[in-house]
Amino acid sequence: MQENIKDAVLHTWEAAWDRGEVDALDAILHPDYQRVSARTGGAVDAATLKQNILDTRAAFPDLVTTIDHIVVDERGETAAIFWRSAGTFTEELHGVPATGNRVETRGSNFVELREGMIATERVTWDESDLLADVGVPSLGSAFEEAAAVDGAPTTAPSIEDLKGFNRQFITGVTVVTTMDEEGNPRGLAANSYASVSLDPPLVLICVQKSTSTHAPLFTSTHLGINIMSTNQRDTVGVFASREPDKFASVEWHQGPHGSPLIEGSAASVEAEIKERFLTKTHTVFISRVTHAEAADLDAMIYKGGKFYDSAELTQL
Repeated sequence: MQENIKDAVLHTWEAAWDRGEVDALDAILHPDYQRVSARTGGAVDAATLKQNILDTRAAFPDLVTTIDHIVVDERGETAAIFWRSAGTFTEELHGVPATGNRVETRGSNFVELREGMIATERVTWDESDLLADVGVPSLGSAFEEAAAVDGAPTTAPSIEDLKGFNRQFITGVTVVTTMDEEGNPRGLAANSYASVSLDPPLVLICVQKSTSTHAPLFTSTHLGINIMSTNQRDTVGVFASREPDKFASVEWHQGPHGSPLIEGSAASVEAEIKERFLTKTHTVFISRVTHAEAADLDAMIYKGGKFYDSAELTQL
């Protein structure tokens, strides 16, 4: 009995994960099968598992998975599977652009058997762990874990309430830039910039995943952050638009690592991207500044959907 279960798991696992023959799982999965994440408690059925395998294999075409050990109890009611996988992130995975990084990861699955088939599978690893292993951790999953552990409320304020809060916050205006893989300059307007620290010199920027500049930024090694001056209102409009060539009417020069730095900005930095954190709708980029330049120009101010001149500020 034990050897039969081991052989069945080995054969179907190899067929599904290494060759993409996901229907082979039907031979070992019980009709009531559920795969449960030990970290979040979320559960999926067999159909979702199959699709997850296909999606992962599409993103990691050279994926190879090895089962190191299978331990089955004497009564054939439970088993533990210890495995390791290796592959290269060469294609997009659920909206996350490929990084080209190679990953070697491992995990363990605890299964409950019913009628000689896997009824429940509790896993220590899921897609967010895979992305973390290739250098793309997810803040979303971290927040879910914290809520589950701390008992924090899961309800959120309404969109209008949050907009009302954001309208009261005054920021500068930046244009975030990079070069795509074809050597073309790309950029977008953003006000979600923050200085993280001076030593080391780290800065933070948040970019919406749906923007056309997100993918080039995600795969780039460096980015530029340009603080808009009061005479760059038209420039902001260009980079907030869907213009196909936003740099056609903008003067710019390259930083030491090639990032576009816009002429007439109040200040510009070029920074090496060190961390990419995924949230549901945005990616948070944390970067180390490698080059900085500033001009004797007043910066533009943004509040409540309107732009202001910072030259006439009244000191409190």
